[in-house]
Amino acid sequence: MSDAPDPYFRSRELLSRDDSRLLIVDVQEKFMPTIPVAEQLIRNCRKLLEGAKIMGVPAFATEQYPKGLGPTVPELAELLGDRSAKLRFSCGECLGWPAASEEERYKVVVAGIETHVCIQQTALDLLAAGFQVYVPADAVASRHKQDWRFALERLRDSGATITTMESVLFEWAEVAGTEEFKQISRLVRD
Repeated sequence: MSDAPDPYFRSRELLSRDDSRLLIVDVQEKFMPTIPVAEQLIRNCRKLLEGAKIMGVPAFATEQYPKGLGPTVPELAELLGDRSAKLRFSCGECLGWPAASEEERYKVVVAGIETHVCIQQTALDLLAAGFQVYVPADAVASRHKQDWRFALERLRDSGATITTMESVLFEWAEVAGTEEFKQISRLVRD
């Protein structure tokens, strides 16, 4: 019998930099005046984007009818590449991702607006395609708090994991003491 410690087992429910991707949904200029927590939403989405870059997690973004609703806010656009334009509320169609069973990155962190419309429909479609969906409650928003709250409840009831921006970042980091952890730690303190 060996005295060697058992190998470390990490829960499949936790995010990893190797199995995740980030999706920022419709954080566009013309929406912002209608979102009561717009400043917090933009700040937390930006931290997710910066953390994804530090950890090597690919990030994607969409824009709902950009001709009418304008582009992604500059604070996020500068951290993003191309953004998929869409008319359908769900992002599933415009992303063109295969089913989760064909992907290494089968966990999707979904942030942006509006929680009860595009976030909810996207998350439900991603769940139907076999992805594990994580929704940071402090990085999604709706015009009305009741819509935000009931959408999060419905998403949880449907199998999405409701979490926070900071939890996402520290799950991606996984361990303390690395240079990446130090960068993430500074990011969440700012």
